[in-house]
Amino acid sequence: MARREAELVAAFVRLADTLVDDYDPMDLVQYLLDRAVELLPPADNGAVLLVDEHGELQVFASTDETARWLELLQVQSRNGPCLESYRTAERVVTEDLRRDEQRWPEFAPSAYEQGLRSVYALPMRLRDERLGAMNLFSSETGTHLSDDDLAVGQALADIATIALLRARQLADTRTVNNQLQHALQSRIVIEQAKGVLSAQGELHPETAFAALRGYARHHRRRLPELSREVVERSVDAAAVLAFAAARAGEP
Repeated sequence: MARREAELVAAFVRLADTLVDDYDPMDLVQYLLDRAVELLPPADNGAVLLVDEHGELQVFASTDETARWLELLQVQSRNGPCLESYRTAERVVTEDLRRDEQRWPEFAPSAYEQGLRSVYALPMRLRDERLGAMNLFSSETGTHLSDDDLAVGQALADIATIALLRARQLADTRTVNNQLQHALQSRIVIEQAKGVLSAQGELHPETAFAALRGYARHHRRRLPELSREVVERSVDAAAVLAFAAARAGEP
């Protein structure tokens, strides 16, 4: 079995697990986003916008600081490919951002300045239900995602959508909204923990996030819980930084 097909099977197996057991929505969506970027070169990074209980889109997951910042820019300007994909429930693809400066006057020039050239926004929707959109960015100018690649990306976005909608079926609307709102609030705690590690280790925020996530995965901890403990000092930031340094030094 080819590697990409194997990864897709693994993603579907993980979805099956969520249908019968408790799970962390943020962890699942982050996992699927990571797989999309990993399996779909030339995608370099990506992010997910998810609608909150007030009908506003929020950054729910990202692979790095650049992707997160570009999603925030779209939310603030209320304009961009990810918002367009959410509103229309359709894919939004641009393979040359220079051609879309009038379409997205704030987003397109900013993304281009960050070295990005192509954007692929995939809706997170099932029938009439719209939850958000997944955005994939690429710095490539000559190589683009094929129709087959986009189908794979859409499948991963659909997996995330199905899992979140399944949660809605298993609980009343208020409980689900609270859960999703809690997950969005968890982003704040994660950003605070990144700040602690960044300041103490004199690291770029992206490097600090990689250290935090690597520690959480190795120790089988949920990222929001670990982040809160780092902020509250019940987990020593120095231990997280030392672990990351040791892993970086491994052959």
